[in-house]
Amino acid sequence: MKRGVGVFGLVLILSATIASAGENPVLGTWKLKSFVREVSATGERYNQAGEHPNGYLSYSSDGRMYAIITWDNRIKPHDVAPTDEERAKLHRTLAAYAGTYTLDAEKVIHHVDISWNEAWTGTDQVRFYKLDGNTLTITTAPNKSPADGREGRSILVWEKGQSHTPVR
Repeated sequence: MKRGVGVFGLVLILSATIASAGENPVLGTWKLKSFVREVSATGERYNQAGEHPNGYLSYSSDGRMYAIITWDNRIKPHDVAPTDEERAKLHRTLAAYAGTYTLDAEKVIHHVDISWNEAWTGTDQVRFYKLDGNTLTITTAPNKSPADGREGRSILVWEKGQSHTPVR
């Protein structure tokens, strides 16, 4: 009898986990389509990461997330070990972090535990989201841009990635 109750309890816990994963609208991997920065003082909008930025954003059912973004037209180092100048240019054209996330009806909070910019590690990054089919628009809370220091917000448009079956 005790074993039956234990198994039933486990099934209930697993069912709740599966149900909450099904109710999570951002679950999965998203590919970056555009990255626009809007300056608060002027309303100016520009493509902070170039016309064709690259990136992925992923939310998993275990509550983990990661984001990696690279700018358009990044330099290619002349060797496997970049020079100091090449390394600096590569660093300036990259943003990446990972952590856990909390989701509600209109915002997702990224609890950063590792980052390209150590100033972000240990912080909560508030993101407002809107879903339209396979398109996810993420807008940051107002912040100073790591690229130029101006106050504003970033508007990132992501497209849901296609399912991928791992090769064995």
